[in-house]
Amino acid sequence: MTCDPAEPKSAAPDPAEPRPAASPSAAPDPAAPKSAEPRPAASPSAAPGAAATSTPTATAPAPGPAWRTVGAARRSTRALRLRTSAALLALTALAVLLVPPLVQLDQQAVDLAAKLRPPSPEHPFGTDDVGRDLLLRCVYGLRVSLLVGVAAALTATVVGTAVGATAGALGGWVDRGVMRVVDTVSSVPHLLLGIFIVAMFRPGVWPVVASVALTHWLSTARIVRAEVLSLRSRPYVDAAVSGGASRWRVAVRHLLPGVLPQAALAAVLMVPHAMWHESALSFLGLGLPTHTASLGNLIQEARGSLLAGQWWPTLFPGLFIIVPTLAVAGLAGAWRERINPRRRSELML
Repeated sequence: MTCDPAEPKSAAPDPAEPRPAASPSAAPDPAAPKSAEPRPAASPSAAPGAAATSTPTATAPAPGPAWRTVGAARRSTRALRLRTSAALLALTALAVLLVPPLVQLDQQAVDLAAKLRPPSPEHPFGTDDVGRDLLLRCVYGLRVSLLVGVAAALTATVVGTAVGATAGALGGWVDRGVMRVVDTVSSVPHLLLGIFIVAMFRPGVWPVVASVALTHWLSTARIVRAEVLSLRSRPYVDAAVSGGASRWRVAVRHLLPGVLPQAALAAVLMVPHAMWHESALSFLGLGLPTHTASLGNLIQEARGSLLAGQWWPTLFPGLFIIVPTLAVAGLAGAWRERINPRRRSELML
């Protein structure tokens, strides 16, 4: 019995047998690994983008965050404002202190032959309608206005601090009653209430001080009360109360020192505000006597000259009000940023 042998499927290649070389026209094997081919050099006429992708070039460092640039600009602006305000305030103080002794002129001396002269080397600010030197009049008026402003600001700050600290420390019905009184007084316009107070006395410095102080302690009371309410929730105040400290001791030792920076800032900001109110009362003829050189009286006396075309009797007293106001406002703004760390950190961003 015979059978055909099975046909072999494929012959195994002999490893010793040499393989035939592949012809150039043979198709590439897709399974074979691709060899790294050298890239052609970019021609001069190639696009700039293609040359940049093939050839590594040095890149400029990336600019810093935008908020750093803005923060540096704000810091430089704040420093410039602080220096300018300090220079203006120093110049004002030097004028008040040094001009009267150095300029040997009487600010009340009348010279009708030299009335309404424009600014000149002899009279840098010109003369008024009766020939008095306007520079000396402005300096003396600034001294009087500063005296009224500082005295009124200190008085209003003391009254407002006492009222606000009492309301915040005691709380309850005392706090509610005090704040209702504050709201009631605040509903009356300051200028009208000031006119009512000044009208009950003879013209003078102290009635004006009392009028300004009694109408401007309300904002200080609100600020101090809010600060006291914030301090009452601090851990060291709770520890002092738990240790048996009385309300008076807590208020004097822990609450009052915490509100003094805010109260002092309110007093500084109130000085130019009080100067403006004194000038307004004197301009209306209800403040200082007419023979007293105050900035409000000088502007009131110069109304007729301004209508006649003489601008200097009105301009320079007005500048003596505006310049100290801007200087104090700039210094107070820097002070506020310093005692308020949160605001300072926000401005530095």
